Amino acid sequence: MRQAQAWRNRLGYGIGTIGRDMVAAMVTMYLMFYATEILRVSNRTLGMMTAVMVFMRIFDGANDPFMGTLVDSTRSRWGKFKPWILGGAILWALFHVLMFYDFGLRGLPFIIVFTLLYLGWEISYTANDIAYWSMTPALSRTQAEREKIGAVARICASIGMFTFVVALIPVSNLLTAATGSPVRGWFALAVGTAFLMLFFQAFTLLFVKETSILQPPGETTGFGEVFRIIFRNDQLLTVTVAMLFFMAGYTATTGLGIYYFKYIFGDENMYSVFALILGISQIAGLTVFPLISKHLRRSRVFALSIGLVLLGYLGFYLSPRQMLPIGISGVLIFVGQAFLQILMLMFIADCVEYGQWKLGKRSESVTFSLQPLIYKISNAAATGLMGIAVISSGLREAEQGARVTAEGARIFKLLMMAVPAVLIMISYLVMKRFYRIDETFYSQVVAENLAAEARLTAGQKTEGAARED
Repeated sequence: MRQAQAWRNRLGYGIGTIGRDMVAAMVTMYLMFYATEILRVSNRTLGMMTAVMVFMRIFDGANDPFMGTLVDSTRSRWGKFKPWILGGAILWALFHVLMFYDFGLRGLPFIIVFTLLYLGWEISYTANDIAYWSMTPALSRTQAEREKIGAVARICASIGMFTFVVALIPVSNLLTAATGSPVRGWFALAVGTAFLMLFFQAFTLLFVKETSILQPPGETTGFGEVFRIIFRNDQLLTVTVAMLFFMAGYTATTGLGIYYFKYIFGDENMYSVFALILGISQIAGLTVFPLISKHLRRSRVFALSIGLVLLGYLGFYLSPRQMLPIGISGVLIFVGQAFLQILMLMFIADCVEYGQWKLGKRSESVTFSLQPLIYKISNAAATGLMGIAVISSGLREAEQGARVTAEGARIFKLLMMAVPAVLIMISYLVMKRFYRIDETFYSQVVAENLAAEARLTAGQKTEGAARED
């Protein structure tokens, strides 16, 4: 029975990510492309949109820990995670559809409506995302089982994201032809991805079961405790800073990819081919991760991952405009990034146990609220970098790849590849210097947490017996 539930947890939890990553990718990777290439907004409007997106991401990211306190304090017959997963998903789908509806506005009215919809999209995404990922440590307390759960979840997330990325151009072109307008075609794409997100989330809601972890009766997490939980958990802060640097660089590169193939490489259709290669590479990396983690300590796997990514960046930067060397470089980047996806999830999950050990309180959702904060603030930095790259390289003025100047292409490649590589190297240095939860220390932390919970159980039984007497 336990093994059967373990498989239901792995599959139900993993399948729930498929549609989520489609919806997330459509906005985080392609919202700027939609604005520039579909709505054809002016440089002035693009500049204002970029500023709004950067500010909103930072503002919403700062609020993520407070959302985490609401999830941590939830007590219901369905647990503390599922009500927020369901409510967040419904609102997220609604705002996602509205984000890609053309109200016919331009200029300042467009920016005002865009700001309100973008904020609603971010907040509903946050409610769903924090509850979803903070469920991870509640599914198992063993590192090996968490790695299996995390691997399946990341594989499914990659399937969702790369299915969308590969299908984006052909499907959007098909929908454009069917609806008679690229704007209506993208709106239909938004409706489809929102439906798929709700459909796949139902698997998590129906089939996943949390592990019972004893907490003091009536214990909740107040807003005033947020900073104590975060800033006194030094290992959580280390992971957060390191992953902020990594994700800022990586997100900038992936977000600029479609521009690269349209304006620098000179063949927009090759983007889907490139995305397919990378999707297969990332899924392969996620699949072999459990095998590699059996033979290498996490610190070695982390170093290997960063090394693969940096080698891929170097190859990409030096590659001529030919798919073979570009494809090989992409494989290196995405295999390394696949390892890092699971490692980041595992690092944060381990910080839940560390926080309980150090602070005497288990706060899964506040701890995992740092994951969307990482994505949002890093995405804000990446969005700024992308905006600078698109405008400063002259891509807005170019209609064909041949019209981009050599200097413009050089600036674009520096901002797409060289700057992100530097940020990723900083990420590695931060983790190497400050992170100390290795396998031995983690086992000690869990053992002491279990002993503390056993004492709590004994105390509650003694108190109950005394009341009966």
